[in-house]
Amino acid sequence: MAQPVPLGLSPSFGFGDRIGLATTGHVLAMKRAGGGILPIYAQQSIREMTRTGRTPQQVMEDALKGAQQAGWTGPQGADADHLKTPQDIDRTAAAGFVFFTIDPSDQVDGRADGYSEGELKDRYAAVADEVRWIDAYRGKTIRLPSGTVVQLSDRDCTKAAVKYGRAINLAANLADHIAATMTRLGRNWEIELSVDETPQPTTLAEHYIIADQCLRRNMKLISLAPRFVGDFEKGVDYKGDIRAFEKSAADHAAIADMLGPYKLSLHSGSDKLSIYGILAKVTRGRFHVKTAGTSYLEALRVAAREAPDLFRRIVDLARQRYETDRATYHVSATLAGVPAPDQVHDAKKLEELYLGDWSAVPAGKGFADPGRQIVHCTFGSVLTSPDLGPALKQVLAENRSTYDAILEEHFARHLEALRAGM
Repeated sequence: MAQPVPLGLSPSFGFGDRIGLATTGHVLAMKRAGGGILPIYAQQSIREMTRTGRTPQQVMEDALKGAQQAGWTGPQGADADHLKTPQDIDRTAAAGFVFFTIDPSDQVDGRADGYSEGELKDRYAAVADEVRWIDAYRGKTIRLPSGTVVQLSDRDCTKAAVKYGRAINLAANLADHIAATMTRLGRNWEIELSVDETPQPTTLAEHYIIADQCLRRNMKLISLAPRFVGDFEKGVDYKGDIRAFEKSAADHAAIADMLGPYKLSLHSGSDKLSIYGILAKVTRGRFHVKTAGTSYLEALRVAAREAPDLFRRIVDLARQRYETDRATYHVSATLAGVPAPDQVHDAKKLEELYLGDWSAVPAGKGFADPGRQIVHCTFGSVLTSPDLGPALKQVLAENRSTYDAILEEHFARHLEALRAGM
């Protein structure tokens, strides 16, 4: 059985699988539409594993087994996603993961953009001894290959130190732990840095300082996920100004080329078809796209078609749990905005409301149905339900060919949209 390997600067696509039965469908999509893009089949965050009751070893075994069964013979990566502690690293490294996504968001001060001058000064005083390295950036002028000029003003640097200083230090320490762990295991590795979970977009000055500092500390950085302009809500297409995204992404790509090169990574990437071609174009193929919950939503589509009563019960539980489970996700759907199952008697209509219908989606676009967010955020509650979780898995096991076909069609659309920009 082929083992995961680092994928380097090749364009790559991450297929998250929260149940463990999706990889065969992922492989079919790659064979059909993934030319020039390399896959990461084993991808899961510690948070997702906790919510689904799975271990890193189970995630790895399910993905490798599925890839082998579907006849995948090419290289594949394995992403230990959203790592926050050395213990997270130890567990995932032992299971064979080679792509480590560091998430230092707990140390990011997400309120820094709104501080007054006085507040910013006070906050900086509290971290100054930990971020003396910031002084090397004050007053620098960065001329990007894109033609954009980035001025690292005193205030920009102070705000970056307050907002990201401790996060950068944590990321560097975790990267050192990854290096020591993987060296001891005798395996190669690569690192992605996630700084996308902030209220405001990552500025060019912040991107430059974060990446430069990490590279100076010998982080084996292969990709970085900034918080791009616009809204990247779970389960639906990009919301925002497409032209603004293109300009911003091009400048971020220019920084990645200048400092690295390393790839730009798009988190919450599933269903963002309207910007895939742009991302592929402005990065000149140096991109990584990360998806996770969308394979779970397509599993629910199997239930909607093969076990409609079960699907209704799943939606009922999702609505009961939504306000609690949505806390860690960027979503805007409201329960009032989508009819409850007892108000929708037609099974096909219920599927459309909560999962969408590709036949109704314009070419080059992704889903926009708010019901998808309600069932997306509540995957943990459903999969750990004593009756609904096993029932859903049984339906999928009994209808593997249906699940495979649905996933193939779903992800072929994603991959084709990316390849259009390559």
